[in-house]
Formats: sequence, C-alpha cells, structure tokens
Amino acid sequence: MRTTRHSRFSRYFAAAAVVAALSWAGAAQAHCDTLDGPVVSQARTALESGNLNPVLAWVRRADEPEIRHAFEQAVSVRKAGGAARELADRSFFETLVRVHRAGEGEPFTGLKPAGHVEPAVAAADQALRSGRLEPLAAMIRERTEHGLHQRFQAAFSTRTHAADDVEAARAHVAAYVQYVHYVEGLYDAAQEDAAHGEPAPSGVHGEAALQH
Repeated sequence: MRTTRHSRFSRYFAAAAVVAALSWAGAAQAHCDTLDGPVVSQARTALESGNLNPVLAWVRRADEPEIRHAFEQAVSVRKAGGAARELADRSFFETLVRVHRAGEGEPFTGLKPAGHVEPAVAAADQALRSGRLEPLAAMIRERTEHGLHQRFQAAFSTRTHAADDVEAARAHVAAYVQYVHYVEGLYDAAQEDAAHGEPAPSGVHGEAALQH
C-alpha cells in the first residue's frame, strides 16, 4: 500500500514526541528560559507597546495578578532610563519566566543567554515561520531511526553468550530493556493525537498537512 503524506506526517509527529521525551529532554523548557526565546521576546514587545495581553497567554489565569503587578512596576521604573530601565526589564523577564515555568511544573534556574536554543526547537520554530514541516520531519526521522538502529544493534549483538556467563547475560538484558522501551515509546506515541486525543486545530499550514 502506498504511504500517504498524511500517514507520514502522523509518524513524524509520533517520532517527534518520543525524541523529545527520550533524547531532547528539557529542550522546550530551556527555550523558554533564553533571552531570545518566545517568552522574553513577548515581554520585550509588551514593555515597548504597553500591551500585556500577548504575554498573559504564557501564564495560567491564576497567575495573571502577579504578572500584571510586575509589569506595572517595570513600566513605572523603566521611565527613569539607563540602568534603572535595564534592571526593570530584567526583573520583569525573570518574574514572567519563573511564573511560566512554575505553571509547567518546572523550576526556574535563571535566564539563559541568547543563542542557547536547541537545534530541534529552532527547527520547530522555523517550521512554524515558514509553514513547511518537512525539514523538521526529516530531522526528527533521522534522529529517531538512528536511535532505533543503535538500540537494536546493541541488543542483537549481545544476544548470544555462554549460558553460565552472567555478566554477558546482564549486558544483553540491559541492551534489550533499552531497545524495547524505545520501541514501546515510539509505538505508544503513534497512538496519540497532537492534543491528548483532540483533533489538530484548523488552519494548520504544515507542508505535509497540506499535501495528503
């Protein structure tokens, strides 16, 4: 049966979910910590425009009062200009990122310098900007297949050993467990939709989503 673009897109998405969980843990969180990440970028725009609404999308409704208060303080202090302006901006960025991460159940360990975005996250952002999913899908596919082949080879190459060689048997079991867990993760992710069983939002413009 000929594989459609839609089915390939589904597999790419599943692979992305697994790779994010197994190989790139923390990439998304680190992305939000950076000075050139989307959270701080929205904060900069809000401070310049005076419109806080886009920033509020990054925090829970219950946390809005804290962010509004921090924003009002920053707007007031930064009017002094110079070092005071820089300190006010930095304080607002730190508060916003801390609250955002707390909403995800993640600790805040400080803002990271610009340019510390993981390649996968940068590619994901670029896909959204360009409307083309294929380059990201290719990256995910290559990394996932490499991980699968690597774990398979480790399990396959250690499967034969002397019956009384306990250490060799342990090495095989360790490789087998890693291999099977990786396969299980890929399979389970392939059964899940993008938003916990909910249909993808309308208006998706990814290349693979458009051509199926």
